[in-house]
Amino acid sequence: MLNQVDCVMLKVADVDAAITFYRDVMGLVPLWRAGEMAGLGFPDVIARGETMPELVLHSDARIPQVDVNYKVDDVIAETARLAEAGCPVVAGPFPIAIGNCAVILDPFGNTLTLVDMTTGPRENNLA
Repeated sequence: MLNQVDCVMLKVADVDAAITFYRDVMGLVPLWRAGEMAGLGFPDVIARGETMPELVLHSDARIPQVDVNYKVDDVIAETARLAEAGCPVVAGPFPIAIGNCAVILDPFGNTLTLVDMTTGPRENNLA
């Protein structure tokens, strides 16, 4: 079951320039940076004491131009359940910084990226 939107990922050529733009022009709050990725929070979400969803800026050629990540309780179990229901598994499950990730196709050809937070949220290293 999809619990909520974890993040929306946008591909950018220059992560540092994109952080500056989304912070200074769009009003988002930088939360973390790890290699080719950076997470920014939405001010109203942060004001409520929440961390999700985030906007994740990246320059990783393997990730699509725009990718919505859906949070689930357990990526491994959910991927198996969806595969049994006829959804092809495109990638994973594989470990990521916060837990696990997998990419599946729905019956209509849309990719769905599933993530869980079984190892916990990223540390806010940009505050």
